[in-house]
Amino acid sequence: MGRGYHIMQALELLVMYVGQVMKDLLKLPRPPSPPVVKLETRVDAEYGLPSTHAMAATAISFTVLLSAPSRIQFQFEVGLLIAVTLSSLVCLSRLYTGMHSVLDVVCGVLISGVILFVTYPCWETIDRFQLHSPISPIMALTVPLLLGYTYPELGHYSTTRGDTTTILGCLAGSSVGYWVNERLGQTFEPQGVLPVPLPTLTAKALAAGAARSLVGVVALVGTRQVVKTLSLQVLYSWYRVPKTDDSARRRKEIEVPYKFVTYTAVGLVHSILCNRIFILLGLL
Repeated sequence: MGRGYHIMQALELLVMYVGQVMKDLLKLPRPPSPPVVKLETRVDAEYGLPSTHAMAATAISFTVLLSAPSRIQFQFEVGLLIAVTLSSLVCLSRLYTGMHSVLDVVCGVLISGVILFVTYPCWETIDRFQLHSPISPIMALTVPLLLGYTYPELGHYSTTRGDTTTILGCLAGSSVGYWVNERLGQTFEPQGVLPVPLPTLTAKALAAGAARSLVGVVALVGTRQVVKTLSLQVLYSWYRVPKTDDSARRRKEIEVPYKFVTYTAVGLVHSILCNRIFILLGLL
């Protein structure tokens, strides 16, 4: 796993948590409908500013752009065009679906830009700590879990706490997985002197990529289903909640641990097990 991927994961955690918390602290509503036609209704109880989709798209695109030149040979102007295009498409999609106003999207982009600018000098330090520090896995698990439990309380139920815990769990599991891979000496680094040329895009490479995606989806969805079921059973039993009471999973003492455990397991399988499956199947 390359430096850009590790940094992208860490920054995504920071960006998404900052964005979600700002939404619930500022409490600025989403665009009213009508006149806006909303194509998504699941998040009606959530607030609007800033757009976390715009924040994530900006952070991911430009983190990869800024970290990739040290590892892969490519024309920076082309990479910049791709980063701007991808992040712009996500931002425009939030306007098209009626989920956000222009102000929500612009603020999301600007906040991500500030976070990238402030953290950029520390990327090497963050990467080194994540992969080599003996306390990295402890921090990777305890800090996100604490952030999930201390998420701002609202006067009504909103999906933001659960969605944020899902993100925190995925990134916690992935971070621990990268640390384990480093200990095992299985980092899947590019072969050759860095930066390496971009690999040729062939039919075989496309087929292998599609096969990896299929295998990965099966592994991650299976992990999610098994761990989610088991964790809910344990928590329902611990808090003496009827198993038929689906609304109980909205309670913080159930929602946070079950989502965190479930998606931490997903992150671990993604970062450790999937790569080994790919090697066994000859897909890497």
